[in-house]
Amino acid sequence: MFGQGLLKGLSVTWHFLFGKAITEQYPERRPNLPPASHGSLYLEKEKCIACGLCASACPNHVITIESERDEQKKRRLTGYRAKLGQCLFCGLCVESCPQDALHWKPDFELACYRNEDTEQDLLAGPAAEVKKGA
Repeated sequence: MFGQGLLKGLSVTWHFLFGKAITEQYPERRPNLPPASHGSLYLEKEKCIACGLCASACPNHVITIESERDEQKKRRLTGYRAKLGQCLFCGLCVESCPQDALHWKPDFELACYRNEDTEQDLLAGPAAEVKKGA
């Protein structure tokens, strides 16, 4: 039938025109993100054994790990940085962690003006992170 696609498109338009509004008032009310959403990375320092599997699993080589050996010849984590400006947010680093020390935080406000501000120091914690948007 001639114009069947047009009629289907108009029916979808009419359905959403008279349906319930789904607009969220963003700055006043924060959206509820699902737990599987990929925002910035979070590292549990106590669990990390500095094996480097997360850095080697990353396709863009975003993660850099610095470690040193202690008296018992065990690796100790001294530095952990992630360049979120180059990150694909694929989750391969989180999946490859054998100790389950690396997680996603469900935040989404990662925009900034300079490329240098996208680098995140995960070992220092949230207080020492570079301020976004400065």
